[in-house]
Amino acid sequence: MAQIPTGTDCSGELTRKQIGDAWEQKARRWLEGKGLRFIAANVRMRGGEIDLIMRDGTVTVFIEVRYRRSAFYGGAAATVSRSKQHKLLQTARWWLAHQNGSFDTVDCRFDVVACDGSHIEWLQNAFGE
Repeated sequence: MAQIPTGTDCSGELTRKQIGDAWEQKARRWLEGKGLRFIAANVRMRGGEIDLIMRDGTVTVFIEVRYRRSAFYGGAAATVSRSKQHKLLQTARWWLAHQNGSFDTVDCRFDVVACDGSHIEWLQNAFGE
């Protein structure tokens, strides 16, 4: 993995965004190793963002990547709240509409890639409409 540039501060610490971006890249490569094909990253609309959109065979997969330094205060997967799920569903609905599709016409699922420390867990079909 390429070295990630540090922020503009003098501490040499990575920003939360840089850490999140690095884990999203790591998750993408890990999923590609599992046979998924990349479609898009960081798809944004007002009120929501989808980290990764990939294809698993004929299924379009909307993926939320969550990272926690440790699972001590609850794992990364536990941070995907009902509110976050709703935002992901709305963003996916919007993206599909812009692709001339919908939940009725496109086979979709929502996955979570939870990264706790260096451990990666792939939760397929983690939630739905």
